[in-house]
Amino acid sequence: MPETVRGVDHAGAGIGTPAACPQGRVSLVGAGPGAADLLTLRAARRIAEAEAVVYDRLVGDDVLALLPAGCERYYVGKARGHHSVPQAEIGALLARLAAAGKRVVRLKGGDPGVFGRVGEELAALAATRAEVEIVPGLTAASAAVAAMGIPLTDRAHAQQLRFVTAQLCREQGTPDWAALARRDETLVFYMGLSKVAAICHGLRGAGLPNDWPMMLISHASLPEQQALVGTLADMPARLAESPLPSPCLIVVGSVVAMTHTSPAAPTVMPTSVE
Repeated sequence: MPETVRGVDHAGAGIGTPAACPQGRVSLVGAGPGAADLLTLRAARRIAEAEAVVYDRLVGDDVLALLPAGCERYYVGKARGHHSVPQAEIGALLARLAAAGKRVVRLKGGDPGVFGRVGEELAALAATRAEVEIVPGLTAASAAVAAMGIPLTDRAHAQQLRFVTAQLCREQGTPDWAALARRDETLVFYMGLSKVAAICHGLRGAGLPNDWPMMLISHASLPEQQALVGTLADMPARLAESPLPSPCLIVVGSVVAMTHTSPAAPTVMPTSVE
């Protein structure tokens, strides 16, 4: 019978799997934005070798399909408004699997080093004798703008790039909007779908113009990808009229205006930038 541990469950192990590593190995693997063909070769190798996988909500089904038969599966996904496994429990799970001498893959959406709590998991594994490695992945921001046929940086538009967690809006008070409101950089907000109005208000209040371009991209790189293009002034209303599902990235900057000139840009939801 499958074992269940506070929202973490796994299917049977040991069916046709290779011999366990004497000291265990934990690979913190970036699964990319969701499409299996955007995995790195190293990530694909580690997935094919896995005896146990601990995976997040944003790991795509196509990626999970690459796991070998008999691989233990532990789902520890986090979603806004839903129960999630505490981070300390995830770290303890990784340490326990490593202590059992297994080849463990911790699968994270995007890149594990970009808002992936990889530091906390490295700390949890520090006391084990396991081999630990980080396997980088394609972060969602790169995949999202590439899917729209535009760059994150451009000599004429943005000479700087900043990744920001929108969780700051909720958990740690008010972001430094004045530092973020620059015309020479691209901002990408992660985990910010519920904070669109606050982001627009903060950046406008710090000096960016009402017509400053903004784009929301949902399910980047996947067949169900959707996008919404507008401005700081009208994006909250646009989003209310045409809601997007999570996960969703928020891109702010003049590079967004390039969606109207790029021959690679796909058809998206309302695209006018007034």
